[in-house]
Amino acid sequence: MNERILVINPGSTSTKLALFVEDRQEWKESISHSAEELSQFPGINDQLEFRRDLVIAALEKHREPLSALSAIVSRGGNLPPVHTGAYEVDQQLCDALRDRPVDQHAANIGAAIAFQLANQVGIKAYIYDALTVDEMDKVNTVTGLRGVRRPARGHNLNTRAAALHYCADNGMDYRQSTVIVAHLGGGITVNLHKDGRMCDVVMDEEGPFSPERAGGLPVYAVVELCYSGKYDKKSLMKQLQRAGGLLDWFGTGDLQELEKRMAEGDEEVALVYDAMALNTAKAIGKLAVTARGKVDAIVLTGGMAYSAILPGKISEYCDWIAPVVVIPGENEMTALAEGTLRVLRGEETADLFRD
Repeated sequence: MNERILVINPGSTSTKLALFVEDRQEWKESISHSAEELSQFPGINDQLEFRRDLVIAALEKHREPLSALSAIVSRGGNLPPVHTGAYEVDQQLCDALRDRPVDQHAANIGAAIAFQLANQVGIKAYIYDALTVDEMDKVNTVTGLRGVRRPARGHNLNTRAAALHYCADNGMDYRQSTVIVAHLGGGITVNLHKDGRMCDVVMDEEGPFSPERAGGLPVYAVVELCYSGKYDKKSLMKQLQRAGGLLDWFGTGDLQELEKRMAEGDEEVALVYDAMALNTAKAIGKLAVTARGKVDAIVLTGGMAYSAILPGKISEYCDWIAPVVVIPGENEMTALAEGTLRVLRGEETADLFRD
């Protein structure tokens, strides 16, 4: 039987959809939402019917009846901490995302959209490798302030998919392997996959700077910025999250443009670019310490892994730890479909969320 899986991935300004038959993508849509459209909704939860109706319209456009689907999967939102893998969507999970999310994110309504549509035709809805996967070993959560715990925020969906693909391609059991995966995108995060768990992570707020993120900064200097009168909380968070890194240095995060400037002899660009690669390698090395140096592979993924230069620079600094493999792209839609397919085939079991 050819399993037909609808994938829903709500983002801040778009809703991405794809239809997979088994592991083959049949079609995809990216529906953009203007600021004017979204301004009529006071909060994320108020967008549910609006986005659900757009999903229904896309299915009609592609002549894909709900009754033909085997399952629906959505990107998991900001639930309280969960483990990796699949969760079956039920009312309790939807209620938690609506009433008790860890943070506001458009993905929080994806599960409810999937649940409503799936219920119409008696199939199941799932989330997979949610935003708030937290399998950190307790020792990795401790900081120097009693009330501050290191959370486990990272590009969980894409990095775990890359680790699973690497293991499958090399005849390795993911549950018995140790793989460090660096996601190279607008933000850079690195996580450690050991014996089937993501047991440590270097988040984009504490690790390498990137095209948009300021990354880890000297904390005393950040305190000075907070009290400088130059920023309020919102503007400083924007500077750190969306206007830092390469954007702050050069006004652009476009690697092709910056690599062209490097080739033309721009020494400052070359220095900062090399520092970004070095800082990424340092984060990889930090996780190699957690693994006590016993690492099977280092995988570089994400959009910047398509660069002809950056992966090589990172590898130069850390290939003494383990072989470095490049699996480029931000493969969230495929990862969601593949995870759901494993559930439908009985290779994995979906859990129920209970808080």
